[in-house]
Amino acid sequence: MNYFAHALPFLDRPYFAAATGIPDWLTVVDRKVRLRSKHVEPFLEDGDPQIAAVAGGILQHIRDDARFHGTRAFVETSAELTARVRDALGDVAGLRPAFLGHLLVEVSLDATLIAENPGEMDKYFEVLESVDPGRIEAAVNRMAPQRTDRLASMISHFLEVRILSDYLEDAKLVGRVNQVMHRVKLPAIPQDFAELLPGARRLVADRKDELLEGIPSSHMP
Repeated sequence: MNYFAHALPFLDRPYFAAATGIPDWLTVVDRKVRLRSKHVEPFLEDGDPQIAAVAGGILQHIRDDARFHGTRAFVETSAELTARVRDALGDVAGLRPAFLGHLLVEVSLDATLIAENPGEMDKYFEVLESVDPGRIEAAVNRMAPQRTDRLASMISHFLEVRILSDYLEDAKLVGRVNQVMHRVKLPAIPQDFAELLPGARRLVADRKDELLEGIPSSHMP
């Protein structure tokens, strides 16, 4: 799952909703900081409600991902998109079609939910604007085995660039995917990769309910 899918059911709980993005933000800016369930569970009943909410949001992310990646729909959809990537791009040296297939399921699901929930993407960013990134970073540093000094700035940057709207536009999404490819040191995809994206969105939209099986029901429009 990706940022919007994780946060959508919890937009009435700002620190909880924001915290569902923490594991992914850390993957972008500070991969050495790994949060496991055992790190955050002791803080669910913290006397500071913001700390407890941050712990709850992180744990929700961990549980959602476990359910999501364990569904038959994810395995099948990811495999189908992997095959489409392989057929379209051929034997590009170093390319990992399975990585792209996995990524396309997640961003296409966010695109589907954004399209089905008009106005909720703007609300999501309003929620992020209402929280204090420094407080979130401080909370994470109470929980994580290793400290980070990059999370707060990542949240501010995420708010500034608002990448989620790009998931609905083929050319812009190619650019976002290439940012991920660069970060994980894989070859860039060509611009004609955009031809795969409408079909990927349709495939994921058709299986949305199966992909979200066991996930909080307010993902549904």
